Parts: sequence; C-alpha cells; structure tokens
Amino acid sequence: MRATDTVIETRRVMEICNACRYCEGYCAVFPAMELRHEFSNADLSYLANLCHDCRGCFYACQYAPPHEFNLNLPRTFARLRAETYREYAWPSRFAALFQRNGVIVSLVVALALAAVLLLTTTLQQPSVIHGAHIGAGAFYAVIPLNVMITGGLITFGYALLALAVGYARFWHDTAAGLRHPAGLRAWWRALGDAAALRNLSGGGYGCNDRDESFSGVRRSLHHAMFYGFVLCFAATCVATVYHHIFGWIAPYPLVSVPVALGTLGGIGLLVGTTGLLILKVVRDPAPGAREMLGADVALLVLLALIAVTGLLLLALRDSTAMGILLAVHLGFVLALFLVLPYGKFVHGVYRLGALVHYAAETASVRGGDRAIE
Repeated sequence: MRATDTVIETRRVMEICNACRYCEGYCAVFPAMELRHEFSNADLSYLANLCHDCRGCFYACQYAPPHEFNLNLPRTFARLRAETYREYAWPSRFAALFQRNGVIVSLVVALALAAVLLLTTTLQQPSVIHGAHIGAGAFYAVIPLNVMITGGLITFGYALLALAVGYARFWHDTAAGLRHPAGLRAWWRALGDAAALRNLSGGGYGCNDRDESFSGVRRSLHHAMFYGFVLCFAATCVATVYHHIFGWIAPYPLVSVPVALGTLGGIGLLVGTTGLLILKVVRDPAPGAREMLGADVALLVLLALIAVTGLLLLALRDSTAMGILLAVHLGFVLALFLVLPYGKFVHGVYRLGALVHYAAETASVRGGDRAIE
C-alpha cells in the first residue's frame, strides 16, 4: 500500500485510538489495533477493510468533531478502503474505474443493455421477440442458449479472475507479517463471521444505522441482500444441473427447485437493496465519505434492477412481454459481471481477507478465539 494523504491521516487516527482504547469492545478493529505498537501502510489497509462501518465508534468518541483532534474513523476508513480498491485492482490500468464509479457503472449498464437489446432485435424477427412462447425452450427461442452461455461464461469468468488477483494482491500485502499461517480454522471462523455479519452488531447492540441510537436494521438488510444473491446464484447452478445432467429444459414449473430458489432470492435481493438505499438517504452523513456514495448507490440500484426484472420475467414468462424482459434482464446481469471487480462489490472480497487475517493473528493470543458479538 502506497503512502498517501489518506494513509497518513489514518495512521494519525489509529495512534490516537490506540492510546485511548475506549471503543475496544465495539468490533474486531480495535482488538486488532491493540496488537500493534505502530502501523505500517499494510496494517492500515487491513484494519480499514476489517471495519464494517457500524459507526458506533464515531458517536462514542470523545475526540470526534468538533474536538480539535477531529477524529472520524468511519469516514477515514471508508476513504482508505476506496484507495485499497484502486491499489489492488487487476489489471492495474483499470484502477481508474473506481473514480466516479457511479457514472462508470451507469455507463456500463447502459451499454450492456443497449448491446443485448440491439443484438436481440437485429438477429430475431419482431414476431419472435414480441410473441408468446410457452413450454420447454421458450427462453431460447428469443436468445439462443449458446449465446447466453458464452456471454455469461466470458464476463463472469473474467470477473472471478480479476477478483481473485485483487484478493491475492491484498493478502500478499497485508498478511506478509503474520506469525501464524491462515489455516482451515482461521478460514472457518472468518467464513462464520462473514456469514453472520457479526461485526455489524457493533458492541452487541447493533449498528448506528441512522444516528447515535443502536439498531439491527442494517445488519438484517445486508443479510437479505447477501442471501438473496446467494439463492439466485444457487438457482442458476441447479438449473444448469437440470439442463446438462437431466436434460430438463427451462422454463421450469413454479414449484420446481430453481424457480423457488430464484423467487426467494429475488425477493430477498429486492428487499435488502431497497432498504439499504433508503438507509443511505436517512443516515447521518457526518461519519460517511460522501465521495463513496455514488459507488454504493450504483451497486445497490443494479442489484435491485436485476431482482425486479427477474421477478417480472417469472411473472410474465408466458406473455408477449417475455422477449423484451429476457433481453433487459440479461443486459443487467452482464453489466453486473463486468463491473464486479471495479465497484463496491469488491469490499466483500477484501473484508473476507481481513477477517481471515484477524482470525489467524488472534488465534495465538490469549482470548483470541472469543467471538465478538
């Protein structure tokens, strides 16, 4: 991690926090901080990505504005996280995509949507696009299966590769000084913390979702969004097995496993993203980094659009609207795959790496295996 003004400011804040330690029970950041007498650039990157932005430390801090120390740890960490995203991005020349990310995501969505619609309308007759298709292979009458598979594999495969390289760069930088390797036990604990979003419980009472009062709403909304996304992905995987192993061709009955998983996932994704977008509006802006708002909103809106179009496609799949809805839905999905490595989604990858780091380094410390609730 390169030395920047944000890195220098984060080090100043951490040194004051490490001397005070009033917030040590709030989340994993402060026990990890207390293991250090000084902070390298890599340490600061690790701690910033370990932060889940519960904001409890901001409202508890006696040195927060208007104090002359002007400590605003959530904002400082948010800015440093944004720099780590650019630092570890792959290919490196695409790091600039994190700048004005909301605009970039909007542009990619528009281009992907236009490309899918243009190809569909060019390659298919209007009677096919606007016709009602019922029974096995109905979707593929509008967009051929090999086109869907090729486009999905190329874009999703590239996204996974870029995310994996970014994670490797982050891990090589931040975990270089670990005394104990991150074994299966560290991974198991980190995955458990990530799945439960344990650090979004703050000091045990929840996040400061709107102001200094505690609430579990943000944690619940994140759960709805995350597990909604997982269920949608599971639906796609099950449908792939149905098609290639059993020879069962989509669309599937409403009571089938892929449809049930996709419906529940779409509803969860829509509830989570909509709720988080509302929280963005009503939350106290003081602890936040306003320049990160565009990236946050862009990802949430894109996920919400995928959920809405997917649910509409299910509801209207036997109607004449199916062809256009299918093209629009696939356009949004392809856009998501393209922007995954260069938007707010990467925070989940680096946060998991930070949780693995935390589990590994605290395993040898007395009390390091206690769960922070």
